[in-house]
Amino acid sequence: MSTFRLQLPTDPRWVDIVETNIEEILTDHAWCEQKAASNAITLVTQNSDYPDLVTEMLAIAKEEIAHFEMVHEIIKKRGYKLGRERKDDYVGELAHYMKQSTNGSRQSAFVERMLFAAMIEARSCERFKVLSENIKDEELATFYRDLMESEASHYTTFITFARKYGGTIDVEKRWREWLAFEATVIAKYGKKETVHG
Repeated sequence: MSTFRLQLPTDPRWVDIVETNIEEILTDHAWCEQKAASNAITLVTQNSDYPDLVTEMLAIAKEEIAHFEMVHEIIKKRGYKLGRERKDDYVGELAHYMKQSTNGSRQSAFVERMLFAAMIEARSCERFKVLSENIKDEELATFYRDLMESEASHYTTFITFARKYGGTIDVEKRWREWLAFEATVIAKYGKKETVHG
């Protein structure tokens, strides 16, 4: 068991790949933050009857957009360009699993969406930790350490809401299934200079 209860830790050699194209990891990371903010806003739209969730998701959306801006500032400072949005195959596989697992009830769909978001947050934070501990670029090492600490609570926020509004669903059992599935997915990645690649 590793950080965030992930079953398969990232091989630190992934950072060697990242270091061959810093511009690419920064662009991909910026878009990851934008998607995380969009996801939080979507959750507000879909669950406006839960005031506590709305409050928390708005806070997460603001934080993710602030992180997007921070990454964009690094991109500009280094003379890079924010490239086009990247397709994230890892997230696509998790999304497919989420859709397959929903049994048609609103509670089930809600729990799956929360665990989907929690899973992405957990892996992203773990990747930031690996970057902070292994990248030779001191500015980025500090940046990713600070970011990891800032975002570490997001995955528990999503799981907490899954438990609170999941009704009779055994969220703990379902989270263990998500963790097992994610391990089979991430095993195929770690070969590209992207956050989940």
